[in-house]
Order: sequence, then C-alpha cells, then structure tokens
Amino acid sequence: MNPLQFIEQNKEIVQNTYHELHAIAEPSWEEKKTSNFIAERLKNAGLTVKTFPGHYGIIAEIPGYSDKVVALRADMDALVQEVDGIVMPNHSCGHDAHSTMVLYSALALAAAGNRPKQTLRFIFQPAEEKGEGALQMMKDGALENVSYLFGVHLRPAIEVPYMKASPVIVHGSAGTFRGTIKGVQAHASRPQDGLNTIDAAALLVQKLKQIRLESEMPYSIKMTQLQTENGASNVIPETANFAIDARAQSNEVMNELRKLTQEIIEETMEETGTTIHWFVEELVPAATLHKKAMEIVVSAITDILAEENVLSTCVSQGGEDFHFYTAKNQGLAATMVGLGCGLSPGLHHPQMKFNLDALIYGTKILTRTLLLASEE
Repeated sequence: MNPLQFIEQNKEIVQNTYHELHAIAEPSWEEKKTSNFIAERLKNAGLTVKTFPGHYGIIAEIPGYSDKVVALRADMDALVQEVDGIVMPNHSCGHDAHSTMVLYSALALAAAGNRPKQTLRFIFQPAEEKGEGALQMMKDGALENVSYLFGVHLRPAIEVPYMKASPVIVHGSAGTFRGTIKGVQAHASRPQDGLNTIDAAALLVQKLKQIRLESEMPYSIKMTQLQTENGASNVIPETANFAIDARAQSNEVMNELRKLTQEIIEETMEETGTTIHWFVEELVPAATLHKKAMEIVVSAITDILAEENVLSTCVSQGGEDFHFYTAKNQGLAATMVGLGCGLSPGLHHPQMKFNLDALIYGTKILTRTLLLASEE
C-alpha cells in the first residue's frame, strides 16, 4: 500500500491516537504509559523495537539495504502545570501530536512493505522539557550511522499559519541558572545585625535588568523564581533560592549572558556581603541550519501542501533540546519541521488547542521527507 494512502485511510485512527496519548500525559522521565502505548503499536506493525532499562525512550527501525540511517525523532513528555486550578501533567507543547505523527509515519512505511534504500529509524525521546532526553538518547546509540535526522514541532498560528509548514525552526538557546544566596539571620527590628538575602536578590534583579548587549540577536534574562527558607515574617532570612531564565537567539549571545551573570553575581556578593552559589540547568543550544536537510523538507512540503504553502523559515525564541543532536555532532544533516496547525492561544498555554487535520498532513510531510532522504 502507498504510505500516503495508508495515512489518509486511517485519518480517524490517527486523530483518536492523539486523543489517547493526550489523556495519559506524563512528566519528564516518567513516560511509562506513553512509551508502552507506542512500543506496542510499533511491535505489532513488525518494526524492530529497542527499549531501555533506565528510561522510557524507544528506538524502532525498518531495515534498509544500506547501513546508513535516516532518522525521525519525536518527544513524549508533558509539562506539569496548573490547568483549571489543578496542577497536573498536560500536553500543552504538542508532544502528544509529535509522537502521533512519527508513530504513524512508521506504521505507514511499514504497511507499504517496501524495503527502503537506507534504514529508517524512529526515535521516541523522553524528557525534552528537562533538556536532558536528547543527550540520553545519544548515549544509547540513537544517532549511530545516521545520515539525516528530522524532527517536527507544532507552531502557533502567529508563526506558521494553518495548512503551511516551514523546513526549519530557528530556535534560540534557552537555559535556567539556579542559585542559593546565603546571608545572616537577625531579628527584623535589628536589620543591621544581619545580611538580608532578599536585599541581595533585589540587587541581583536590578543588575540583570541593566544588561545591554551589542547584538542584533534577540535575547532576554530575568529572575523568574525566588524563595526564602524563612518561616517567620519578623526574621531577616538567611537563605534564598532563585532561578534566572536566560534566552538568546544564538549560542554566542548565550555565552555572553552566562559570562555577564557570573560578573553580576560576584559584584552582588561583594556589595552585600552574602555568598551566592549558582549553576546552569536545562541549557539547550540554538538551532544549526543545514541546507540539504532543509531542501529535502521543502520538497516534501511542496509535494503534500503545494509550493505556495512553504514558509522559508520559522523563527522562535523558545528552546528545544532537538538541537543537542547537532551541537554534539558537528555536520549532522538535521532540521526540524515547523508545522502550521491553527494553534492557539499559544504553546505552553494550559488551554492550547489546534486543528487535528494538521496531524494528517503533518504525518504525510514527515513520511515523504523520510522517503526522499532515504533515496539520497
């Protein structure tokens, strides 16, 4: 059977699969039900499926005539956020949609029954939201013999309109800087006897707001969390924990933000007498553009949606751990499809919605991409 016909004929099943995955949303590193759901369907379709004892990632393959591999990656984890007053795992970033499309690309190509020129690999990755899953999958051999790697991400309507797609998402670098400020406790009536960690945090906030870079690349840095260990309102707090969100459209600008943050923290310690220990957490690199990989996706989008529905680029200030695959493997031919789907109000919004018909043409684009790349 033609794989694109398979997708069209199973349209309702594809959309129902999305609903099933949406209903079992699981946080990073806890994707057990999601992984079992996907692995079972891959095995039933005759793919070779590899799972791992330490996490819930999956690597599935359709063997080809060549040792070279064309790979397609999906993320599986959900955010944990407040939805209608309840804190819960929630697929507001579209990973359930990504897993659905990659799963049915695999099933469609398996149903076709044709042995591809190159081996087709399907990577289902945990912990994208933690910025850790791609690194783990690489340790487990996900990129072994890979000549092309593709991914997909739903895009808000303001970036990519419905029924359109881009061959590349130009994500920026994103990171969290976490730290602890240590001061000296004192009675609130005698503040001069203590070192107030809140005063130090306030000074740190002001210094961050004064950062100005000579760069045309967009960037931002701001404190997003601050908690003290103080249970009393009449005591100068000794300990405060903070988080700083940093974003930059290039890795070079992110490196500059990290350097300036170190300088600002040292200045804050000197001026307040406090001690600040900090570290970088969840830092993901900016996108690396690969011309040939993008050209293949352009051809696939053109075949499925027509040339006028190809957007040359999709620029996003958000981060994505897909780009660890290229950052750690210089020269890897890789790109991520930006899929227009009528998404609103926005990614990570607890009430995020999109047009489910995008699952069908998105799956067709990914399937066509793999077929084109495997002929290279």
